[in-house]
Amino acid sequence: MRQRKGSGRPTIADVAREADVGAITVSRAIRNPGQVSAELRERIEAAIRRLNYVPDPQAQVLASGRSNVIGVILPSLTNIVFGDVLQGIYDRIEGSGFHIQIGNTRYSVDEEDRLVALFAGQRAAAMLLTGIDQSAATCNRLAEAGVPVVQIMEYTPRPIDMLVGVSHADAGHAAVDYLLSRGYRRIGFLGARMDPRMLRRRDGYRAALRKAGLYDPALEISTPAPSGVARGRALCSQLLAAAPDVDAAFCANDDIALGVMFECTARAIPIPERMGIVGFNDLDMTASAVPAITGIRVDRYQMGVRAIGMLLARLADDAVAEPCVDLGFELIPRQTTR
Repeated sequence: MRQRKGSGRPTIADVAREADVGAITVSRAIRNPGQVSAELRERIEAAIRRLNYVPDPQAQVLASGRSNVIGVILPSLTNIVFGDVLQGIYDRIEGSGFHIQIGNTRYSVDEEDRLVALFAGQRAAAMLLTGIDQSAATCNRLAEAGVPVVQIMEYTPRPIDMLVGVSHADAGHAAVDYLLSRGYRRIGFLGARMDPRMLRRRDGYRAALRKAGLYDPALEISTPAPSGVARGRALCSQLLAAAPDVDAAFCANDDIALGVMFECTARAIPIPERMGIVGFNDLDMTASAVPAITGIRVDRYQMGVRAIGMLLARLADDAVAEPCVDLGFELIPRQTTR
């Protein structure tokens, strides 16, 4: 090993001397590994390991004007729905030279604005946001930052920059259409927390029943409280009290659908003959339940993969062939519907 001058932390120049390459080559290998040959990359990585070199993020920002961080802003880190999205994000980012920094808004518009300002101040290379309901302040901050942005989870033909998502209103409409096709007529809606995606699923529910001439506001039960299986049981109980003749429920997520199934089982209400149930997200727990729950499936893993792919393409100055992607959804019939 060559003797490094000085006694401070190793620098890019030290790594370059150790690997017998130029400092620019080392910098390129760290930021964009794909731009360096496999042989050179292996030599540089070996030198980094020998010297215990850790890149200085501030130096990278000063050198390039941007960090190698992509800010990912999600509304929840405990909601299992976002686990698949994150898996796709991390699988796609691997080997790119970029890193993920996560911000959690906890469903707060103000917190989203604060996080966007924080990432912009840290010179994030790009940002990934959840949903399509950003505030005017957030949109202005993103415009000022001038970095690639992708929105996920929802669909609009007019994104801030790029988007990969799904129409929740169309999915809600499809769920009700399916229940109607199976002979159900008194179809309830059950929802919790009622974030924008929940509200759009409800909008689709309303549109489908109004089209069929069967909409009844008494069959709609929701709460701003957080979702959960116990909440689903409570909402089902309220629905049965308000409309004893209800014969199906479109549940705005799978937690609620599972709660409805438990409540019906406790009351000896036959499923699917007396009560049909459709959930949303198609999680393992509802697909594996007994009876297995009919649900709307969205490919959340692919959503994360494609969103990061778009950002990486833009960061490499490559054209994004399809900057606005509707991933669509699939209705999976199971044992909770006739």
